[in-house]
Amino acid sequence: MDVLYFAWVRERIGLPRERVETTAATVADLVEELRAREDRYAAAFADLSALRVALDQELSEFDAPLDGVREVAFFPPMTGG
Repeated sequence: MDVLYFAWVRERIGLPRERVETTAATVADLVEELRAREDRYAAAFADLSALRVALDQELSEFDAPLDGVREVAFFPPMTGG
């Protein structure tokens, strides 16, 4: 699946996107796999309360299943006005 990183998540990991082969069942499982890769991933995913996730361009939760998902995007909460 394609994993996309935005804003400071991209800055910490050093990539805007990557192709990931995973056996993760949920977003949280994927995060654990990514954290275990390298320190830069651990730093980017240290505080999940500071992150949002979208699955195939729809906002989702970290306990959401990944079955059939083609794209996962991680980004900080958006503010606006």
